[in-house]
Amino acid sequence: MKLILTQEVDGLGAPGDVVEVKDGYGRNYLVPRGLGIRWTRGGEKTIESIKSARAARAARDEGHAQEIKTKLEASSVNVKVRSGAGGRLFGAVTTSEIADAITEVSGEKVDRRTIVVTNPIKSLGAHTVSVKLHDEVSATVALNVVPA
Repeated sequence: MKLILTQEVDGLGAPGDVVEVKDGYGRNYLVPRGLGIRWTRGGEKTIESIKSARAARAARDEGHAQEIKTKLEASSVNVKVRSGAGGRLFGAVTTSEIADAITEVSGEKVDRRTIVVTNPIKSLGAHTVSVKLHDEVSATVALNVVPA
């Protein structure tokens, strides 16, 4: 099945890319979630508009992403969570909680889907996470998990 991606999909492509995927993956996952649309001959105009908008946004945002990166890497972010005895957490720290804490500190809205947590954070203390701000810019953020 040929699809035109409308949003970035890890391991598959960026918005405006035409990709060939298995029928079930496209029909049951990508299309219902709005990540892609079926490819048609008339869809080539859609591809051009998506790619031109992405190119304009990328040129405009790369400098801004560098500024946000320096601001995030210069500060440490505190995430307040409920914990039990011995510093063990009730569950793990979610990317939504991390995004809210980063937004509080930096003043910049960070999407939770751009945050990469390599191992689940299940204890108090210092941790690091990566935030993908742009295609070519990612920041490493120092995260302090503290009891609420």
